Formats: sequence, C-alpha cells, structure tokens
Amino acid sequence: MIGQYAFRWSPRTAFGWRRFVLRLFGAAVGTEVHIYNTAMTYYPWNLTIGDWSSTGEDALVYNLGPVTIGGQVTISQRAHLCAGTHDHADPAMPLLKSPIAVEDQAWICADAFVGPGVAVGEGAVVGARAVAVKDVDDWKIVGGNPARYLKDRALQDG
Repeated sequence: MIGQYAFRWSPRTAFGWRRFVLRLFGAAVGTEVHIYNTAMTYYPWNLTIGDWSSTGEDALVYNLGPVTIGGQVTISQRAHLCAGTHDHADPAMPLLKSPIAVEDQAWICADAFVGPGVAVGEGAVVGARAVAVKDVDDWKIVGGNPARYLKDRALQDG
C-alpha cells in the first residue's frame, strides 16, 4: 500500500523515483526506464523491463505470472498486459499464471490488450485497441480483435 502511494503520488517526471520504488519491491528495471505515475504494476517482483523502455499513462501490467519487457519497448497509454487467467475447462477454474514476453523494440499501442502466454516478437507492433491472444512474430504489425497480421514493419538502419 505504501509503495502504491509513493509511486502514484510522485511527480509526473519522477521516473528515477519510480524505478527505485519498483526495484525496492523486487522488479528488475533497466536504465532510463520511464514508467508514468498512473501506470499500474500488480506484482513488481514479477516484472522485468529493459533499458530505455516506457510504460505510459494508465497502462496496466497485471502480472500474476512473469512479464518480461525488453529494451526500447513502448507500452502506450491504457495498454493492458494480462498474465493471468483461469482454466475454463476445470469446474474449479484454477488460476493460471501464464507469462508474457515483449521483445526489444516492440510497441504495444494505446488501449491494446496482450493476453496470457503471449510473446510479442522483436520490433513487432500490436496496434491501437488490438487484442493479441496469440504470439506476434518479429517485425510484424497486427491489429483488430482478435489481432491479425496487417503488414511487416520496416527495419530501421541505425
């Protein structure tokens, strides 16, 4: 509870402070990570986020299972990474904690949903309001509900 307040009520640009708070609660956070104060991470100890990545305003990382976010990744405003579900085939509906992986240079656009057990490949884009319930291949752009392949993302020469 104290960690939530320290995080939520910090100034908008206090990215270093929020990196510190997440690390204090067990997250593995890279350098120059920008996580906005209105973003929500349920279980910091299940979060790994690489260098130069960001999580936008009101983004939700529901990380019952491990969520790994690579380097130079953008998780846009109101995106939802959901690493928990229930086994609908079992009448007891036990909790499943399926990991999510978002590889380097990927972009999860505004209001997009990434479901349990999904891997978003390197450089891939999950379009605005898309619902990714299956893996997204490297350097592909997907959109819609359910997310479908739209086109390739061009590689940028550095």
